Amino acid sequence: MEQPKLGRYLIQSELGRGAMGVVYKATDSVLERTVAVKTVNMALERDRSDKFEARFYQEARAAGSLNHPNIVTVYDVGKAGDVAYIAMEFIEGEELRTLLSEGKSLPVGKAVSIAAQVADGLSYAHQHGVVHRDVKPANIMVAPSGPVKITDFGIARMRSSSELTQTGMMLGSPKYMSPEQVIGKRADHRSDVFSLGIILYEMLTGGVPFNGDNVTALMYQIVNFVPPAPSTVNTAVPELLDYIVAKMLTKALEERYQSAQEVVRDLRECERQMSAPATAATATTPPRPSAAFASGPQPELLGTDDKTVVMAQTLNRTRQVDNAPEVEASPSPARGLAHSFDSLEATQRLATMTGASSTLGESAERQTATQALDSMPRPQRAGWRRRDWLLVGGAAALGLIVAGLVVKRRDK
Repeated sequence: MEQPKLGRYLIQSELGRGAMGVVYKATDSVLERTVAVKTVNMALERDRSDKFEARFYQEARAAGSLNHPNIVTVYDVGKAGDVAYIAMEFIEGEELRTLLSEGKSLPVGKAVSIAAQVADGLSYAHQHGVVHRDVKPANIMVAPSGPVKITDFGIARMRSSSELTQTGMMLGSPKYMSPEQVIGKRADHRSDVFSLGIILYEMLTGGVPFNGDNVTALMYQIVNFVPPAPSTVNTAVPELLDYIVAKMLTKALEERYQSAQEVVRDLRECERQMSAPATAATATTPPRPSAAFASGPQPELLGTDDKTVVMAQTLNRTRQVDNAPEVEASPSPARGLAHSFDSLEATQRLATMTGASSTLGESAERQTATQALDSMPRPQRAGWRRRDWLLVGGAAALGLIVAGLVVKRRDK
């Protein structure tokens, strides 16, 4: 029996199966090396196959341009019949999804290390104009020895171009979606930060922060609820990590980490503090910002003002902007966590814990989240119309007539 083949790649075995295709372990017959081949079934997009195929190659080229230790390297792209494929490096390891499948938390140090490496890879991709948009445990490979790797750059972008499968089900991973993705707005690099925050929360606690009996309930929670702090579920989680996770999961875009590199910085500082001997300086930490999370072990509803900010925020991003290199922003101190935990005090605490307090002088003059919300222009009230004046005047006249009749009866 002839060995199955895709282009020059001899298929050895199936590694996994997803909504858009299958992942195979294969051998490159030319270079004689083991690779992973991920397929995409073009038949899913029969009505617009030409545009879909062009998009596939465009996204594959974008993914192939990324060269970073924490991103799986793309070697080749091709097509055989209705099946397009991407050949990439084969990782001897397992998906993070497998490590989390039993609902158990990972050791705090390991969780922080994995999250920091993923954030580092995402930061590199964002700086090169590539947003993943489907960061989830199934797209993170953990090797026994070696760096953590992010997969599915390019393929993830293809998912976002097609809203439905043949069975009418939404593509993507609702448990790891950001609020802006849930409400149908275009996601930018900060959406990847939110998704990574959900993964870090799951690694620390053994469960995702938002859950529901169905997709609708889950998405409602993502937009409208705040989760309990990781330390209320896992007492081994340090206070600093509560702050970091809270800031990654902030629903208002402007209060979330503005870059994945900021996440890397704070996670590395958290690693440093956890590995340092306990001293008065490291052991004394400010109280946990309870308002940034739910006050107890169950999720709680957001305040009305917070919901308004989430629904009103806009993303001024286009595909052209996504394809342009990101401009590296100047370093800034850690910002507040959420409107419900808005204060400059929160900023100062997190900055002190991460060693960024020296730069807080100039930020003290900036608006906090509450000040920014309070300064938002309120809609002007329209003046009374003629009908309104007539109704009020008539009611007043009627009231005077009734009062006069009552006085006359009393006099009699």
